Amino acid sequence: MAEKEHINLVFIGHVDSGKSTSVGRVLYETGAIPEQTMKKLKEEAEKIGKATFEFAFVMDTIKEERERGVTIDVSHKEFKTAKHYFTIIDAPGHKDFVKNMITGTSQADAAVLVISAKDGIEPQTKEHAFLAKVLGINQLAVNINKMDAVNYDEAKFKQIKEEASKLLSGMGYKIDKVPFIPCSSYKGDNVTKKSENMKWYTGKTLIETVDEFVAPPKPVDKPLRLPIQDVFSITGHGTVPVGRVETGIMKLNMTVVVSPSGSKGEIKKIEMHHQELKEAVPGDNVGFNLKGVDKKDVKRGDVIGPSDSPPTVADEFKAQIVVLNHPTAISIGYTPVFHIHTAQFAGRITEIVEKKDPKTGQPVPGKIDFIKTGDVAVVKIKPLKAIVVEKFQEFPPLGRFAIRDMGQTVAAGVVLDITPKKA
Repeated sequence: MAEKEHINLVFIGHVDSGKSTSVGRVLYETGAIPEQTMKKLKEEAEKIGKATFEFAFVMDTIKEERERGVTIDVSHKEFKTAKHYFTIIDAPGHKDFVKNMITGTSQADAAVLVISAKDGIEPQTKEHAFLAKVLGINQLAVNINKMDAVNYDEAKFKQIKEEASKLLSGMGYKIDKVPFIPCSSYKGDNVTKKSENMKWYTGKTLIETVDEFVAPPKPVDKPLRLPIQDVFSITGHGTVPVGRVETGIMKLNMTVVVSPSGSKGEIKKIEMHHQELKEAVPGDNVGFNLKGVDKKDVKRGDVIGPSDSPPTVADEFKAQIVVLNHPTAISIGYTPVFHIHTAQFAGRITEIVEKKDPKTGQPVPGKIDFIKTGDVAVVKIKPLKAIVVEKFQEFPPLGRFAIRDMGQTVAAGVVLDITPKKA
């Protein structure tokens, strides 16, 4: 039997929409959590007077989080369905945890937006859905949760579905491609089993819906891109860089270039988990022998590519960013640290091209002098050192980045366009 294709799935939405409970229920019913563990969590939940929280506890493994009843860190859990195996990236919902959500969402292939049938659309519902869109997630399903709290009322479901459809299509989601599922994650309605309480709903369950998502293509038809994580000098083997193939195929004896330095070398041996390979494909974490390249010419953050299609070294690039968390405002000249693939660099914002209305994604008219928390904008960035960046459209893993300053993630974005450095 072939290995199931892998999808990274993120659950997003307002803090009280029941995300953790949805995730807990999915994990429990797909057999990813043993009955025993569930029993223990139920007892623990009752002990601290939060009887309905046992499913949420599956994700909230940190004691402090349990006492506060809040999700802080991004935790990873896996489950299997008929067609796929999933890693759930649990994105926190609290305002000050948006930065974690970004780290989570930027790794996701698809998202489930959870909306409470009781509370409807909240500010965070909008924010998270928009962030997912800005960060390039196009596969989305909507879990209208807590249907038990509105007596499984079809009219209530329809009303929220209509409001959410307006909101999402305004952000650029193709609404006929977005399924809406009425659920009660706490009671288990329509999560993995059809609900007896909502005979009016004839669509798929939540789990059948996410199983329809498509695993990201393994971009083997693109040129090789391998961002370097580490470099070793091994006696008798010379220079041995280590990294993950993001696109393309690395083959034995191929001539590659290390960017930004431009040194050329030949791939003499490829190893993964101590086994020799003839070639490495996207997703493979490999170590490889690089003949003809000195250790000092290759370092973490460099990118390996074929000599006939070398990685792009940017003189300047244009990006769409979303400001998550900046104490004051970002204006021209601002020079934070950018984290992209395995590299980090200082970059200066040289122009704020336009600001977008987060509710509609439409440009805001007039000259923009600064952007602040919550804003989405297109900006130009000048790296202060030679660095490889690629367009998000062409090489997604080398085209999304986080901006950090003052010990926190202040913004995240995707690369739209690049002015390459002249050789």
